[in-house]
Amino acid sequence: MPGFKQDLNDQFARLGKVLSNGRRLELLEYLAQGERGVEQLANVSGLSVANTSQHLQQMRQAGLVNARREGKQILYSLAGDDVVHLLDVLRTVAERRLAEVREMVANVLTARDSLEPIQADELLERSRLGLVTVLDVRPPEEFEAGHLPDAINITLAELEKHLDRLPADKEVVAYCRGPYCVLSFEAVARLRERGFQARRLEQGYPEWKLAGLPTEAGSP
Repeated sequence: MPGFKQDLNDQFARLGKVLSNGRRLELLEYLAQGERGVEQLANVSGLSVANTSQHLQQMRQAGLVNARREGKQILYSLAGDDVVHLLDVLRTVAERRLAEVREMVANVLTARDSLEPIQADELLERSRLGLVTVLDVRPPEEFEAGHLPDAINITLAELEKHLDRLPADKEVVAYCRGPYCVLSFEAVARLRERGFQARRLEQGYPEWKLAGLPTEAGSP
């Protein structure tokens, strides 16, 4: 079977081709938060509905996303947790091997929050002991699809209006969509400016769920 290995690698390369577009990676990150329709994804990503639909179709053909019909609407979701793992590996290798990625992370994210983030196992233990307030700064629809146990959902835009929901005598740990999600970095910076002791979770909700840690769903 002389052509088998070449043909197999060509199939592997199909995934690489689909993942070679930054907008598709962004859509996958949104879908890692929960199932969404095309218009919802277009709205959150800033893409047109037609462009969003085209990206989703290509990712569906590559087996990265699933689709189901609900009435007149087509809802999309990740094909499995292995897609989250794939994205995590891609980010890790890129930061290790690409100087441009390291420079961007340092200039935009690390400059905003240079403190060591809290790890998932430490947060789980401190949360169980009632020592921290867990803050989810994602949009409500993402929070309802799944979130960390006992988390409080306050979006970044609403944070300063609802500081009274956060006990001043507890450390606040903020999280959002993933390790490079700017929402948690910005939330921690604003909280510190208001006198709160605050840190961010190193991972996001998808990585927490992938690790098999407990989650909840629905409104608070």
